[in-house]
Amino acid sequence: MNRTLLRAHPGLALAMLVAATAACTQVPSEPQVVPEPTPTPAASSVVPSGVPTAESADPFRTLPSLRPVDGGDGYLDGKVHPFPDQESFFPVAVWHSSVMDAGQLELDRAVGINTYVQLTPDSDVDLIRRAGMQALTSTASGAASGFVLPDEVDMWARAGDAQWSGNYPGEGDICVPSSSTCGFTVLAKALEQAPKDIAVYANFGKGVTFWEPDESASKFVNSYADIVSADNYWFTDPNICNPAEGGTLLEVPAELSAVECRRAANYGWTVERLRSLAKPAGSKPVWAFVEVGHPFSEEDSPAITIEQIRGAVWSSLIHGARGIVYFNHSFGGDCASQNVLRDCGEKLRGGVAKINSEVSRAAPILNAPFLDNAIVPEGRIDASAKAYAGDIYILAAPTQASTQAFRITVACSSQDSAQVVGEDRSVRLKDGILEDGFAGGDAVRIYRIAGKGCIPGT
Repeated sequence: MNRTLLRAHPGLALAMLVAATAACTQVPSEPQVVPEPTPTPAASSVVPSGVPTAESADPFRTLPSLRPVDGGDGYLDGKVHPFPDQESFFPVAVWHSSVMDAGQLELDRAVGINTYVQLTPDSDVDLIRRAGMQALTSTASGAASGFVLPDEVDMWARAGDAQWSGNYPGEGDICVPSSSTCGFTVLAKALEQAPKDIAVYANFGKGVTFWEPDESASKFVNSYADIVSADNYWFTDPNICNPAEGGTLLEVPAELSAVECRRAANYGWTVERLRSLAKPAGSKPVWAFVEVGHPFSEEDSPAITIEQIRGAVWSSLIHGARGIVYFNHSFGGDCASQNVLRDCGEKLRGGVAKINSEVSRAAPILNAPFLDNAIVPEGRIDASAKAYAGDIYILAAPTQASTQAFRITVACSSQDSAQVVGEDRSVRLKDGILEDGFAGGDAVRIYRIAGKGCIPGT
């Protein structure tokens, strides 16, 4: 029985995992760091849309301009139970959880979760709403903030308009005839069950990110849901480095090395892949999936570390993710569980709680507009600029897990320093150039620079 089937049937997943839950007491051991090779096309920085590259002949020929976050303000206005319209709210969710009592809910709230995407059938959605948290469900609920379409349809039904049998993976032929593809039909049929005026959510997989041509992938992204995501587990998937999957990032598809494949920056690439398919550009919020345990049962699949989780989360945010969803199941490793963040040790809980606290504190910045054409990053880094409360905020993270120096040229060079948010230090700005360094692949920096005269309207 495969992982997709278990994820399509939460009650079945819960039954198979509950026996192992009680024995979970520690986080899986961390994998060895692989030495960094000479960079390849797959290892180069994927700079967020609208940010000039360091190779631009004259990167600041275009003046800095503001670009709203994807979907813009009030994207879900008019929907039933829209998310809180506050700059301090940023969705941090778990996937396929169960919430049956206040104790379980408080465990999740304590680690920084404020949203549930998909729930087991026995979950108490009214309890979640009364607690001021959000729930997106695949069954009609008057307390839900969203309706979730069937998961990873692009992988198990593929792009096509043939008849759907009504079966899910493992239940028999999916499309009629069996040799056809019917993913578009599956989503259209499921959409008919969505309550009126509710936000609709769809998660995709390797079909949209790797296998389907842009035309078919774009139809998946644009035609059925208000919010979309894709779950590429770059740190733990035993197959994702092969030429037919992650290897398609190369100009000539080939097997990715461990350093090319097992890196936080690829989570940002996944976000950018979906963003590139949205029509018109910037019209649809993309949420990011990050695993927090050991989601594969194969012996050669690794478990993700806390440092890798942090890197994956921040790479996704730098690339414009409008929410974070944690895949909260382990099908192997030292702690098989349907709810890793509750069951698999205080070290993991504390580490993820710290990451979520960082995200929560940065929510006003994450919800603020991008400031395009304002920076040029140099080095193995991803970076984007935001405009908030009259200041420029630069979000930066490494694309490789190695110690390195980097520099960022800032269009507004009148300032002589940049504050490093949360580190009680500042760095010098000389002729508009900021120089700093990273100690590893999980690092992130947020710099604040006075934006008067640089941000439009100031």
